[in-house]
Amino acid sequence: MTRGDQVIGARGVIHVLRCLVTGATGYIGGRLVPELLDAGHAVRCMARTPRRLRDHDWHDRVEIGKADATEYAETRAALDGVDVAYYLIHTMGSAGDFAGKDHTAATTFAAAAEDAGVGRIVYLGGLTPVSGPSPHMRSRGEVARILLGSGVPTAVLRAAVIIGSGSASFEMLRHLTERLPAMTTPAWVRTRTQPIAIRDVLRYLVGCADLPKEVHREFDIGGPDILTYQDMMRRYAAVAGLPPRLIIPLPVLTPRLASYWVGFVTPVPANVARPLVESLRNETVCREHDIARYVPDPPEGLIGFEHAVRLALRRIKEADVATRWSSASTPGAPSDPLPGDPDWAGGDLYVDERHRPVDAPSEHLWRVIEGIGGDNGWYSLPVAWRIRGFLDRLLGGVGLRRGRRDPYRLRVGDALDFWRVEEIVPGSLLRLRAEMRLPGLAWLELTCRRADGRSVYGQRAIFHPHGLLGHLYWWSITPFHGLIFGRMPGNIAEAARRIGHAATPPADQGGQRRKGRDSGFTESRPFSR
Repeated sequence: MTRGDQVIGARGVIHVLRCLVTGATGYIGGRLVPELLDAGHAVRCMARTPRRLRDHDWHDRVEIGKADATEYAETRAALDGVDVAYYLIHTMGSAGDFAGKDHTAATTFAAAAEDAGVGRIVYLGGLTPVSGPSPHMRSRGEVARILLGSGVPTAVLRAAVIIGSGSASFEMLRHLTERLPAMTTPAWVRTRTQPIAIRDVLRYLVGCADLPKEVHREFDIGGPDILTYQDMMRRYAAVAGLPPRLIIPLPVLTPRLASYWVGFVTPVPANVARPLVESLRNETVCREHDIARYVPDPPEGLIGFEHAVRLALRRIKEADVATRWSSASTPGAPSDPLPGDPDWAGGDLYVDERHRPVDAPSEHLWRVIEGIGGDNGWYSLPVAWRIRGFLDRLLGGVGLRRGRRDPYRLRVGDALDFWRVEEIVPGSLLRLRAEMRLPGLAWLELTCRRADGRSVYGQRAIFHPHGLLGHLYWWSITPFHGLIFGRMPGNIAEAARRIGHAATPPADQGGQRRKGRDSGFTESRPFSR
């Protein structure tokens, strides 16, 4: 397909654009892709790890290419033939020189887009306060300036709090309100902000694809309500049917302390919570609504806060959350793939391997394996997993509170408590990579196979230590493997056996029951240039 093709559709002549989406493995990008497809556009996704996109429902409708935004040659190839490039890359939650990383990626992308003759760049940034922006908000402002200076017509959308199922802002609001009927809070809970529903954000992003060429500027986008965070917590409680919340602001809580507090109470870890908290210290209210000249408000108006909360809660209740804040890789978490050879040249590997015959059909065993974690638990000593998750959160890790995106189905790239799905072969293999704080790299493999006419469950925990501390860590926890890994095979086998005698499979102690659902995947399409 060449640029700007016109095709005849049910609505007459449709101007089809080739759109490149960066950050498609993240919260916004993963939702934008199907919206662009539904609008009739051709989509190409640019990702550092393309395999993480293979289990999305829209996978076989897009082009997928491997590229890192900091590598000019890769980025230039990905932008070849593109009409509209969506820049949805950010380093929220990253430690160290995040501003330098943002600057490098944006500069590289801007140069590659100009050289490739891209028709438009669309960037989703943050609604920056007039004075005293946080370091992360300053970095986003710098990215906007770089893209606006690229020589390519650019639209920068600036949003404050995004309300939608699975967004970091919404998860922080939801868990703070639900878990704390009374709370002392930082003074920023009285600062005004202008939240916007994820549906309106996506509508603006899609609409920007058709902006006139001469439009080259920033736009503030927000919903119809201007609220304080305190207002949002109280309104959320009302929508969710909770008793009124007692909120007592304390001016002594710094953003760092507040982020640790948020990280302890909610699933959002402190390193992700901190930029969210910092962005709330100063008023973030739209100063104009010029975007409506080009992307008109819908006849029923923009989605209000209460309606946005109802929509998000309904998605959560129906287990229909397309993407979550944890869809993107956790900053600082290991990303090295599992060594395929036990005699890995990269160093020593410790392995705890167990197998068990199962008196149940393979499909029942696989339902239990794919449903592991989250509310279903880990089929071993629950208190041991909770303690490990608690310790991880104390160390600044993600802990167990991320849960699952979907209670029935997993896909590559999904966060699963303090693991991430690295590989899944439906009916056969689930491989998880640890994202907890560890002095090394760790994986957990769960397998299902047939042998001698019986189902066999396989389990392999693998640890690659980093230095002496890594070796000491492994040997210090070895005595507990019997309590943690040793109990899993028997409990999982029993859960699979009982599926045939019940409508839903049982969970381990402290877990909940669930229904099974088949899942599948398709291989990535080749990336055409």
